[in-house]
Amino acid sequence: MSSIDKMYNFTLSDAQNGTFYPTEATILAAVCASVFSVVGVVGNLVTAVALLMHPKLRGHVTTMFVLSLCLSDLLFCAINLPLTANRFIKQHWSLGPQLCQLFAFIFYGNEAVSLLSMVAITINRYTLIAYYDMYAQIYTTTKIWIQLLLIWIVSFGFMIPPLLGIWGQLGLEKNTFSCTILPKNGQSPKKALFVFGFALPCVAIIVSYSCIYWRVRQSKRKLEGHGKLSGQTAKEKEEDSRLTRLMLTIFVCFLACFLPLMIMNVADDDITYPWLHIIASILAWASSVVNPLIYAATNRQYRAAYANLLKFCKLSPASRRTTYGSRTMAQSSN
Repeated sequence: MSSIDKMYNFTLSDAQNGTFYPTEATILAAVCASVFSVVGVVGNLVTAVALLMHPKLRGHVTTMFVLSLCLSDLLFCAINLPLTANRFIKQHWSLGPQLCQLFAFIFYGNEAVSLLSMVAITINRYTLIAYYDMYAQIYTTTKIWIQLLLIWIVSFGFMIPPLLGIWGQLGLEKNTFSCTILPKNGQSPKKALFVFGFALPCVAIIVSYSCIYWRVRQSKRKLEGHGKLSGQTAKEKEEDSRLTRLMLTIFVCFLACFLPLMIMNVADDDITYPWLHIIASILAWASSVVNPLIYAATNRQYRAAYANLLKFCKLSPASRRTTYGSRTMAQSSN
């Protein structure tokens, strides 16, 4: 067995002085990862299908970015969480170095995709409110696809240097049997990735929502002063305000889920408090599961999309073909 293979088959008996999680903590982590994997795959898949089948939401610009968020969460739940459950059940990584590197690559890349998708959604919301007359010119189909491609390319592009071993490396942290970013030759991109992949996007989102709040307050003052608001109708503004509040809720939940893990990784790098690391990790995993629940609980249009999908599933195969065909013909004639 090579030295690399030995490293990736490292178990509890190999080092008595290492830092390890309590057995109870690993059981809790394995159970949560397994449950979140199933719930997350089903929830995000149902959300994606429901949005694509809903005529009104399917053509909405924000839906494209929400679908990007769904795809990111779906990949995480389908790939990362089952592997996470496996390593916590066995209390070591037994799947080889290549899969360990792939795990870290997808984990950090997906985190960046989620945040950058939220940045794009927030900027979209601000543009709609502040520059409504220019909105249709800024958000054409081609430009939206370019933005989506850039989000995924930049997010996973950041992970190529450590994947190739140019700046740090992706591998196994033996004490925690986790696949992560490791230093190489005394260099690690972790701090830079934290700044550019987490901190700056969060600042951009907070600034954008602050600007949205300021513009909305201005609009309310104009209404109170009987001023005339150009652009959107009152109904359109109310719908967009609800959608903006929904996206703000998504970001706050993401921050609440991921911030504890970021703080623990920075403040307790030696894992002095293993239970806190486990709880912070479970919260981070939950971020990929909660979004469909938030959509259903807080937004009427998204609830309508879920209800529409449920009705479609209850139809007979012949009725489904008729219903879907009539919708397709109606859209093509518009």
